[in-house]
Amino acid sequence: MERFSRIQSFLGEERFQILQQSFITIVGVGAVGGHVTEGLARAGIGRLRLVDFDTIQPSDINRQIMALDTTLGRPKVEVARERIAAINPRCQVEALQLFAGDETLDQILTPAPDILIDAIDSMNPKVQLLTAAHTRRIPTISSMGAALRSDPTQIRLADLMDTKNCPLAKRLRQRLRRAGIERGISCVFSTEAVTYHYQEPEELPPDTDTPFGDRGRQRRSLGSLPTLTGIFGLIIANAVILRLTDQHL
Repeated sequence: MERFSRIQSFLGEERFQILQQSFITIVGVGAVGGHVTEGLARAGIGRLRLVDFDTIQPSDINRQIMALDTTLGRPKVEVARERIAAINPRCQVEALQLFAGDETLDQILTPAPDILIDAIDSMNPKVQLLTAAHTRRIPTISSMGAALRSDPTQIRLADLMDTKNCPLAKRLRQRLRRAGIERGISCVFSTEAVTYHYQEPEELPPDTDTPFGDRGRQRRSLGSLPTLTGIFGLIIANAVILRLTDQHL
């Protein structure tokens, strides 16, 4: 197809066909995950499973590619599915408006994707998802904290156990080590130092107006730039493309 002629020219037909035959699951379709979705859709990935229980809110507009005046109040995964269809109608998209937790992980991870993308910003679901994926030996790329950063030159891709200056990654390492997990989870993170100390916030009152509104913990609102969260997401998408096609550029 002409819409993918540039990537076909770059990768060659054989490697491009690998992308068209690949299955990627993205959990969290917000600031980072939305840009991952965008990058993979435009690369010609053949099948995407999108998981996010949340709806689009006005506070999302500054940094989430799916967030517009016209999409406010709608499920993120449904908006993302429509956007992907407008980019590549041949892409098979599953939109699961689910909370990622122990009782939904079988549905999220079955069948196993070629690569799992973790773009969750809440600690407990993140630990549960990464633990389940590691146990099932599903290749995973996880996003660490993009908030409070301003220097894109300090964004890195590495094993989670090699991260530094990321409070979220530090806390996550501790939790995963207690579960017996050491190495093997790739992540995107920033080495830019921040003064924030990660703490799990208090429980929210139940929200009966949204699916799974009674689940999870309130996320603290941290300042963030649209540029940094977008770069995090596109770096992850780029890593997926190169890993699938065995490119070492």
